[in-house]
Order: sequence, then structure tokens, then C-alpha cells
Amino acid sequence: MASSSSFPLRASNLGKLPERTPAAQFAMSTSTSAAAAAQQQRERERERERLEREGANGLAELTEEQREEITEAFGLFDLDKDKHIDYHELKVAMKALGFDLPKPEILQILQTYGIPADTVHPPSSTAANKPAAIPAPSSGAGGPGSSYPAHPTRLLISLPTFQIIMAQRILARDPREEILRAFDLFDEGGKGKISLQDLRRVARELGEGLEEEELAAMIEEFDLDGDGAINRDEFLAICMQ
Repeated sequence: MASSSSFPLRASNLGKLPERTPAAQFAMSTSTSAAAAAQQQRERERERERLEREGANGLAELTEEQREEITEAFGLFDLDKDKHIDYHELKVAMKALGFDLPKPEILQILQTYGIPADTVHPPSSTAANKPAAIPAPSSGAGGPGSSYPAHPTRLLISLPTFQIIMAQRILARDPREEILRAFDLFDEGGKGKISLQDLRRVARELGEGLEEEELAAMIEEFDLDGDGAINRDEFLAICMQ
């Protein structure tokens, strides 16, 4: 018969689980992180698909001239002509269209709409890869077969996606902003007014053969306060009619 004094010793061992090794803990942590990253990636893809559907509808609402401007801006800054643009190219292309966005917003656009550069320029390809716009992590995350999303600086935007992004931005823009941007093109030197000299200069640059009397008549017609020039409010009133 076993001694009763050994029972507490045996009972104290019940329910104890073997301690996890550092390797096992690391494996579990990595697996959990990968699953979370994969879930985030799926959510981003669903959101991107939704935004692209909405953007496609918006693209149809633009004028032919607006669509041409978007395509021309993309082509101008797609330096290697692969129909994709990276961080820096996206930033300057949007700026050329009147949207000077800060770095965080550009990165957010890339995270939402971008595709990994490796899918456009495979590492084994002899084509010249686009350089990273900003130093990117060296972990390789986001490459082919990875569960982790690519770093924004390793993402590219295609021409159709760029068209959709810009259509959304243009349609959401306050029309007053467009008008005031046009005013600034006339208002040389930032005087806050468009003078007869400004009209003469713009007419010459555009190749419009307007006579001096015609330009003066334009100023007189819309100069509501009689100061011999057209200010911002008067210009807005003209364009918003």
C-alpha cells in the first residue's frame, strides 16, 4: 500500500502544463500576427473594390477634357512608361492636377489602392525596377506569397486606378476652389485683382486676338465696385452664374 504522504506530492503535479519553449512562443506569436495581417489585407481588398466601383461611376461623370488631363498627368510622371506610378510619381501627378497632399495622405492612398511592386516588376525580371521612394523595411513583407501587407513605399498605382482616384477627388472638390485657382492664373503677382494688363497678358498667351476695346469692355461689365479691375468676389460671381 502506497504511503499517504506521497499523495500530496502527486496531486500537486496534476494540472501542470509543460512550459512553452521560446521557439514555441515565437511560432504562436508569428502565426497570430500573420492571421491578423491576412485579415487586414482582406478587409483592405474589400474596401478597395468598393471604392473602385464608386470611382468608376464618378469617372463617367467627368468631362472628356477632365479625363484627358488625368491621363496626361499620369503619362507625364510615369517615367519608365510601365503604366504604374510609385510614391513620388503619384505625389507630383496629383499636384499637377491641383491636389497637393501631405505625405500621410499619399501613403494612405497607396495602402488602399496600391499593388505590390513585385507583382509588376518580379525580382527575376530584367526590366528596371522602380526605386523605393522612401527607405522601406528590409523584412521582405508584402512580397509574393507573403501574408503581410506591403510597405506603402513598395506599392504602385496603375493608370485605371489613378483615373478612379482622381475622378473621386475632382467630383468632391468645391467648385469655388477651381474658380479661385483660375483667378490666380489671371492675377499676376497676387494683387487680389485682375487688371486690364492681366487680361491682355492672358489673351496673348492663349493666342486670342482680342482688341483693347474688347478687353476694356470685359473689365467694365464685371467691375461692380468701379475700381477698374475685377476682384475675387466679382470673378466668383461671373463664374458661378
